[in-house]
Amino acid sequence: MTFHIRTLTAALTLALGLSSAVAAPIELKFSHVVAENTPKGQMATHFKQLVDERLQGQVEVKVYPNSQLFGDGKELEAMLLGDVQMIAPSLSKFQKYTDQLQIFDLPFLFNDMAAVDRFQQGKEGQAMLGSLEKYGLVGLGYLHNGMKQISASNPLKTPADAKGKKFRIQTSDVLAAQFEAIHAVPVKKPFAEVFTLLQTKAIDGQENTWSNIYSQKFFEVQPYITESNHGVLDYLIVTNAEFWNGLPDGVRSELKKALDESVAYGNKIAAEKDSEDKAAIFASGKSQLVTLTDAERNQWVEAMKPVWQQFEGAIGKELLDAAVAANQP
Repeated sequence: MTFHIRTLTAALTLALGLSSAVAAPIELKFSHVVAENTPKGQMATHFKQLVDERLQGQVEVKVYPNSQLFGDGKELEAMLLGDVQMIAPSLSKFQKYTDQLQIFDLPFLFNDMAAVDRFQQGKEGQAMLGSLEKYGLVGLGYLHNGMKQISASNPLKTPADAKGKKFRIQTSDVLAAQFEAIHAVPVKKPFAEVFTLLQTKAIDGQENTWSNIYSQKFFEVQPYITESNHGVLDYLIVTNAEFWNGLPDGVRSELKKALDESVAYGNKIAAEKDSEDKAAIFASGKSQLVTLTDAERNQWVEAMKPVWQQFEGAIGKELLDAAVAANQP
């Protein structure tokens, strides 16, 4: 009798253990490098909330903001190794995988965020989401941040004012060429180091959106910000192909639906924060707005326009033409 009881107990324990193992939720680590109050940060939080509501017990999303897990120089590598399951790097970070995504770094290509959105949601933009699959990555969607401005230790009215100055850029050959075109010095450094580099005057300036300039407090150590709207800073939400394709169909479709809704939510916040954060920066009195006349802005456009031709062969003329066409509503 004792033997049978022990056997039954062992069987029940094993069954419960197996049941527990089967019921364990799928862990999805979402790592990003910006603050939680940015459009990307709020999008990630919203995504977690939706998944918690809809896939409770099946998927557990853990969000790690502000480079808590990996800096922007390591997160793609971590993704490919399976150390994180979802990231949203800026489009510039994919240069080593595909030349096509370099199109988003070209200066003065898009007139505004509406044009960016038309291009991304069009045939060519959607096709680029699948351009990374051969590298083990799945593009899930584009997330807006906004148009870029240039901050500096001196007022930048014309390209000549930037000559010889050091500007932090992301790891992008296009962005390097952009600053070289105006005889400035591009410095490729991780996002997490920018504030210290500016504070210690190791660099003279940087380019970024209003929300990043505000959330990272760059305006506190940069006395001048030129409203140039010279480029776009957007993100590509990607996941590990092995992880994504290995999910149950129902779970995968629910995650994609939650992500699409969260991206729409994040893009709405990006549009709102663009003007709100700009106002907050200059209300602080710590940084001065530099506005450009049409003639001054045209000098920047003409100085940087040759960068288009420099990268047209790698990106593709048809893709470039489609982007230009997106400027027309």
